[in-house]
Amino acid sequence: MNVLSLFDGMSCGQIALNQLGIKVDNYYAAEIDKYAIEIAKKNYPNTIHLGDVAKIKGSDLPQIDLLIGGSPCQGFSFAGKQLNFNDPRSALFFEYVRLLKECNPKYFLLENVRMKQEYEDVITNYLGVSPIKINSSLVSAQNRVRLYWTNIPNIIQPEDKGIRLIDIFEFDVDEKIYEAPYYKRYDKDDGCIGYIGKQPKQATRVYSTNNKSQCITALGGGQGGKTGLYELPISGAIRGRQITPNSKEYTQMLELREDNKTNTLTTATKDNVIFHNSKCRKLTPTECEKLQTVPDGYTEGVSNTQRYKMLGNGWTVEVIKHIFKNMEA
Repeated sequence: MNVLSLFDGMSCGQIALNQLGIKVDNYYAAEIDKYAIEIAKKNYPNTIHLGDVAKIKGSDLPQIDLLIGGSPCQGFSFAGKQLNFNDPRSALFFEYVRLLKECNPKYFLLENVRMKQEYEDVITNYLGVSPIKINSSLVSAQNRVRLYWTNIPNIIQPEDKGIRLIDIFEFDVDEKIYEAPYYKRYDKDDGCIGYIGKQPKQATRVYSTNNKSQCITALGGGQGGKTGLYELPISGAIRGRQITPNSKEYTQMLELREDNKTNTLTTATKDNVIFHNSKCRKLTPTECEKLQTVPDGYTEGVSNTQRYKMLGNGWTVEVIKHIFKNMEA
């Protein structure tokens, strides 16, 4: 099988193919991020990197059997400015369309974020198939809803593996990863128990819905409201992670959680945080690898900042495996 992966990143598609035992003769990758290329090369030395997707011509390649890619999503994401196809990053989708026509592969897969229906319809019209919506929470401890356009047949929802954040959480971590927030006890009528942030004016207030618990809290994201044990003020800028306490009150706490999953990983380190034992800390790179169901240590070799970035940009490998397993030889 010859594979062309556009916007390949750290090569999550190659992980999925390898774990499924699908023989790949040539794996061509379009990628320009030097750190992502370094990690892909470290794990898959035979990867043939082609550089900028705009400079690739289908006529220069052998017959491609599988075309895959997740074109940059910033212009579509509900968390972004919704510039859609006017955003030059999301306009790269048309490079995918061009190479799909030039290569005419047997199979193709395009991944992207949830978006307004009008944008989704444009992509559907170009690709000729409707997307299937899959939440990575079915196969991991991460809430990550994505759209997958593919001509691989008979794709259904994955079976729920019941993986919780507590299952991948590292309790024994270097104390340096913690950042002490401004913290105060539940002693105000407004219910504010603490602040997350180094400067009071920039800090986010955290509200408790259970003043008996100070073990582990959830920071939630998006529109605020209740998430598990804690309630957050309404703010589009708030993000964070959810976790169940590892304590004698575990069972009781577990019943109060909503789904025991993290919010979607992003490329920003500041977004990958939890509030644990009255202290704020980032998720570790290994925890992020587990959330994306990437092998432990896969992204080692570059700075943690770059590891977080490529994992936030990456695919949930178990979802991609679920889709690929329906390909016929």
